[in-house]
Amino acid sequence: MKQFAALFAALDQTTKTSLKTAALADYFRNASDTDKLWTIALLSGRRPKRGVTTTLLREWAAEQAGIPLWLFEECYPIVGDLSETIALVLPSPRESSARTLTQWIEDVAALSTKDPETKKQVVLSAWDSLPPQERFIFNKLITGGMRIGVSQKLMTRALSQATDIPEPELAHRLMGNWTPQTTSFEQLILSEDKTVDLSKPYPFYLAYQLEDVAALGNASDWRAELKWDGIRGQVIIRDGQHFVWSRGEELITDRFPEFKTLPDFVPDGTVLDGEILAFQEDRPLPFNALQKRIGRKTVPKKLLTEAPVILMAYDLLEWQGRDMRETPLDQRRKTLEKMAAALPPTTPIRLSEQLEFSSWDTLAECRETARDQAAEGVMLKRGSSPYLAGRKKGDWWKWKVDPLTIDAVMIYAQSGHGRRATLFTDFTFAVWNGNDLVPFAKAYSGLTDEEFRKITAWVRKNTLERFGPVRSVTPHHVFEIAFEGIQESTRHKSGVALRFPRMARWRHDKPVQEANTLDDLKEMLAEYG
Repeated sequence: MKQFAALFAALDQTTKTSLKTAALADYFRNASDTDKLWTIALLSGRRPKRGVTTTLLREWAAEQAGIPLWLFEECYPIVGDLSETIALVLPSPRESSARTLTQWIEDVAALSTKDPETKKQVVLSAWDSLPPQERFIFNKLITGGMRIGVSQKLMTRALSQATDIPEPELAHRLMGNWTPQTTSFEQLILSEDKTVDLSKPYPFYLAYQLEDVAALGNASDWRAELKWDGIRGQVIIRDGQHFVWSRGEELITDRFPEFKTLPDFVPDGTVLDGEILAFQEDRPLPFNALQKRIGRKTVPKKLLTEAPVILMAYDLLEWQGRDMRETPLDQRRKTLEKMAAALPPTTPIRLSEQLEFSSWDTLAECRETARDQAAEGVMLKRGSSPYLAGRKKGDWWKWKVDPLTIDAVMIYAQSGHGRRATLFTDFTFAVWNGNDLVPFAKAYSGLTDEEFRKITAWVRKNTLERFGPVRSVTPHHVFEIAFEGIQESTRHKSGVALRFPRMARWRHDKPVQEANTLDDLKEMLAEYG
């Protein structure tokens, strides 16, 4: 644990990529294989499940520190992080421990089956044997909130330096449905056996947002298609089996039984990249239709009928068992088109059509109609581009349509977390319904630090009521709220829900009486929902 705590401190004390990479590489050269494996797991989002509720941790920490619970609760929003608050308020440890990161994680994992009193004794014993920095890490592990300011790409680069294995190869090995309980460092990183996991996907290639299309040069070098609003996924056909992976590296095969017949029609050794869409009558359904299926392990017949899915395929990563990623996009596309043409029309795969355009002005016109086709904009890909790993600038760009906007009144405010713990950054917004303000959206991004400081000072002077951490404020300020989509919702008082709402600007020029109305929202729902 001491070695991992030293690594955490080194990563936390710098923003320089080179220093973070060096610290990680040194750790991967010297740590034990089991600790290295768990570190890789933590940095790739494979965190232990929460073993104890935060309510109990608060109570135990206050008791151990000898302070009333209300005082602990007052400290928490100031510090901005529960694990750090606990580590700070506890008395100095009376013992010391030489246990490894792996051993502590195993203890955390075992807590889920323990009774509350046993859980308490394990946690109190840990707190009493760990110095503050290691306590902090233990608290993060036990709450399931261990996040380190290192991307998987940077971690992969450091691992490459430590092992001399090329980054692209490591990125592929780290994909898939593995956990430290199901593999070893030797099997996952050092083994060259590529048949260990037939389901393993390829690292996804991600695009940057495009600001100036003219900067891309000659339009004839580029291929364009609609940017679909679904779940980015890879469908894998290997050894007569099929697997479906989300961009978040989650195996979601069981959630989409429509794909179970694919091995009967798609050649073995095929990996398709595309967008999983709820699709009916040759048109994508709104995202909320697909959202109903996302969190389900099994899908009832009613949902299968109401929201059947297809894969809108736009790339071919593996063909007849051969890695196609270094092949130029135009050639991958030709092979994909031939494969798609041979499929029966009932197969749940559609080919994402490439848009015809002779100039950037022509493509801009296509982009303006994207929302009418249930798309978010257009994707631009250089015809000669390989399929890379991660987010790279140069060959793939997303050119989204301008967001929808509405002017709304701020009615509630809540403080943020971490470096924003002393600022009010999370707001609830409302529109007019007659003489009443009806809440319809929450947003916490879009303002500058200076604007957050100004609104924080105003909130403190204009609080009407307090509801725990939330403050009701005088209806005075109008903000322009930008969002990607709107849909009907029975869970919200307004009857609507927004997709990706954020604050576009603070409307100092607009009085509160001129904010938009619920009828305005419903008109947008009728047009775009």
